[in-house]
Order: sequence, then C-alpha cells, then structure tokens
Amino acid sequence: MFIPFTLSVLCAFSSHAMALSEAEQTQIELLKNTALNSDLSYQIVESLTTEVGHRFMGSEGDKKAIKWATAKMKSLGFDKVWTEEVSGPKWSRGEVKARIVTPFPHDVVVIALGGSVGTEQTGITAPVEHFKTLADLKMAPKGSLKGKIAFVSYQMTRHIDGQDYGPAVGARVEGASIAAEKGAIAFIMRSVGTDNNRIAHTGMMRYKEGVKKIPAVALSNPDANLLVNQFSREKTVNFHLKMTSNNPKGEMVKSANVIGEITGSEFPNDIVAIGAHLDSRDVGTGAMDDGLGVAMVLASAHHIAQLPVRPKKTLRVILFAAEEVGLLGAKAYVDKHKTNMDNHIIGAEWDFGLGRIYKMTPGVGASSLNGIRALANILAPMGVSLAPTNDARAQSDMSLLSDAGMPSINFSPDGSTYFDYHHTENDTLDKIDPDALKQNTAVYTVFAYFATQSAIDFRK
Repeated sequence: MFIPFTLSVLCAFSSHAMALSEAEQTQIELLKNTALNSDLSYQIVESLTTEVGHRFMGSEGDKKAIKWATAKMKSLGFDKVWTEEVSGPKWSRGEVKARIVTPFPHDVVVIALGGSVGTEQTGITAPVEHFKTLADLKMAPKGSLKGKIAFVSYQMTRHIDGQDYGPAVGARVEGASIAAEKGAIAFIMRSVGTDNNRIAHTGMMRYKEGVKKIPAVALSNPDANLLVNQFSREKTVNFHLKMTSNNPKGEMVKSANVIGEITGSEFPNDIVAIGAHLDSRDVGTGAMDDGLGVAMVLASAHHIAQLPVRPKKTLRVILFAAEEVGLLGAKAYVDKHKTNMDNHIIGAEWDFGLGRIYKMTPGVGASSLNGIRALANILAPMGVSLAPTNDARAQSDMSLLSDAGMPSINFSPDGSTYFDYHHTENDTLDKIDPDALKQNTAVYTVFAYFATQSAIDFRK
C-alpha cells in the first residue's frame, strides 16, 4: 500500500515520540553529539594497550587488566563495580620453529594454535599431505596419513561482514583431531586471515575426546602459498616442526569478569547490558580484539553517567573474561545470573570490525519492532541502516545471554580489514581508526540510553 511521504514521516516521528519523551529526544541528540566529538574511547584503548598489553587468560597481563578495568570503571563514574571469578585450563605458548626440508628448503613462519600440545624435544620431520579444504581432509581414509603431517590450504576471502571466517575457522578448531584420526602426527593450516603479511594468525583449537593430541600450527599466508607451490612440482614435501607449547593436564588458572553499573533511578532491577571481552590472545596488544570494544562500552556508560539524572533502568557493562579460550567468562556469567536472566531486558556486544557501524539487526519480540524502528530513525543520520530481519543473537560472549532469552541487538561494522590483523602480533593500537571509533561509540551510547529510558518491553 502506498503511504504519502508526509504521512510516513509522521508515522516515523510518532513511533519515535512513543519511545522517548520530547526531553529525552533532546537529550539523546546531545549524547550523540557528545560521543561523536569525544576522544574518550580512544584514550581508554590507548591506556589499555599501553599500560597492560596482551591479556591472555591466566597471564600477568590478565591480572593487570582486571585491576585496570576495575579502577577505570570507578574513575569513569560507575555506581557499582565488582568482579566474578572465572577459571579455566592453563596453556603456555612456548616457542616454535618450522622449515620446509625438501624439495626446496625454506624457513617459514608459523604460530601454535591455542591449546596445542608441543612436539617431542627434537621436533618432528615428516612428509606432508596437502588438502585444499577441511572437507577434503575429512574424506581421507582412516590410517592414510600414518606418519605424515596434514596440511589444509583453504584461503579466507575478504568481506565487509567477515562472512568467510566461519568456513575458514573450522580447520583451526577441528583440523588437528580429524588429522589425528587419519593417522597424522601433526597438523598445519593456512592462517585464518585475509592479509599477505608474513605473520601467522593464532586462535583457539579443540581436541576431540579419545583422539590422540597432535601438534597444531597456523602458517602465514605467504608461506602457505610457498608450500602449495612446492606441491605443484610433484615431489615429496618434507617439513620440520619443533614447538614447546605446554598444556598440562588438570592444571587450572583463574581470571574474572569485571562488571560495572550505572544504577537505574526508577527500575534498578531492569538491566540493559553492553559488553566486550577483556581478555585477548597472547600476541599483539589486543587493541582491536577486543580493546576497541572495551573502550566503546566504557566510554558509552561514562557519557550517560555524566547526565544530571541517572537513567530509568540500570545500564550494566560486562567485560568478559576468557572469551578467547571458549567463552568461559560468558558461561560463568550465565550460570551465576540464571535466576535473574529475565531482568536482562536487552543487550549488545562489540567483538568484530575496525570500521564504522553500517547496520543494526534486532532480535526482539515482534511487538517491540516499532520501538526498534524509532531507534533506527535516531541512528540513520550516522549511516546506520535497519536490517529487514529480526533474528539477531548478540556477538561472542553475549550470544550466550541471547540463548538464555535476552533480547539482543547486533551492530554490524565494516570488517573488511579486521582479519588482516586478527589474532596476530599486528593487533596493535595503530590499527584503530579514531573517527570510526567515535561513530561506533556514539551508536552504542545512543542505544544504551534509548534502551534504559524507553518503556518498551523488548521481549514482546
């Protein structure tokens, strides 16, 4: 049905007005402008990367990060700040060296996958069997890789939404155990990354229960190409791998979720949750994964905390522990708060992308979509469109809260270059775009204020 332009504008304004009062509409515009012109989020990520650095679970950096985050929340005006303990298995990266031995010798750049066992002291030298995809490896006959090293060369492609990460990361997660089931003594994969730098990408892998644990490494993209080129000569390729990664059975380390609140003035038990993960891989300084998210949600809460009146509902910032080793902080949070998950009225997390947010996807009750459209009207001038779907789970850690029934929003940023640096030594502060960070922070600030002020029941 055709709706005249003037009527459509009135409808949009009407839904906006229903969600927020006139004073609140004025306030949200002021907040948006404050965030768009503030350097606070950049100052926070600079502080985290300079004063702490990498924050792998159980490391000294992790301990420092918990203290840093607690102090930062207090300095930014949070009403309540506390920690909740999280525990997980210990793992040490150690050192690694790799070399193509024949037919054409080359030293190559590899990195141990997170959780991998090491080699024997003298290392492993063995012929390599090449598979283009994980599916090809799965099809190899049982026992066909006895005494060999399996290599998967699948190359991730670049997309604004990072959509090829899923197909590429399967080899990282499952590859070693699948190779071991075929008789392999080690597993090599092309790095899950879109760069052409001679730097390898790490990340979490998992061993299958009851299957022998074999060493697993990722190879830099240029060296993966080099290895593939050697196979094209139709000669046997032999590879040497030596690594001292340590995964002591049963040994545990501790970390903590760091949580802060701006307490609601009218409905303190209703929680709007925004979050990021505080931990990082043990390479780089964790600037974009996920220092960027930490900075955004802390700055957003601070801007709202500076208002003369507290928001109607509680704004809770959750900095999750141990995301990089299996969402352990999120699992602990959901378990601890399972009796009041109904109080979590809506939430969003940041854990992807370096560019500006261009799309908002809701995951809410059908009746509350008019309220989401009102929010979309506020965000549209910043270049954020509303997705036609209503099926969002929150990102990363907070996806577990979505699964537990929390309505969610997923904000999509430009992630075209994200996987150039993801899980590498190159995850450093210089990759952060200060202007994009301002826009992203403004989006989260607007969302947080809108959700804490509106009377919308996002479950309905």
